[in-house]
Amino acid sequence: MECRQCAGCGRAFRPCAQVPRQRYCGQPACQRERRRRWQRSKRQADEDYRANQAEAQRDWAGSHRDYWRRWRAAHPEYTERNRLAQRRRDRCRHASRLAKMDASTPISSITSGTYRLVPWTGGDLAKMAACTVKLIVISKEYGQSGGGGAILQREDVIGASGRHC
Repeated sequence: MECRQCAGCGRAFRPCAQVPRQRYCGQPACQRERRRRWQRSKRQADEDYRANQAEAQRDWAGSHRDYWRRWRAAHPEYTERNRLAQRRRDRCRHASRLAKMDASTPISSITSGTYRLVPWTGGDLAKMAACTVKLIVISKEYGQSGGGGAILQREDVIGASGRHC
């Protein structure tokens, strides 16, 4: 019988005659690795399997509600390390990416002139008491050179078919 190299640990092993395509040796760690790789590929390829696994995980979490509380109490060094890492991650995030009650962005120097406010639905977080608009420069002399007069109409401010802020 031929020797093969284990895909888990890399050591040589003799495959079982009953398993012609055996790629892992019989060591418990290698068998766990084999099952882990199979499960990961199955989850990626099979939507039903993925949904069943998620449901089973939810059921288990529901019946073991205090698991994570006990685990954190038993591993205070991990808990503290995770808390410090989360603070570091929070500091690194850009302020505009976080949802805030009173969000304000730094004031930029916009040249004086006439602008048209157009509703903009970009961005990924909802902010209370904030209306995000995109400023498009029409011209500096819009009100002076007959480009619609000095009085802005409703469409000039919020767009003809735009949503109200």
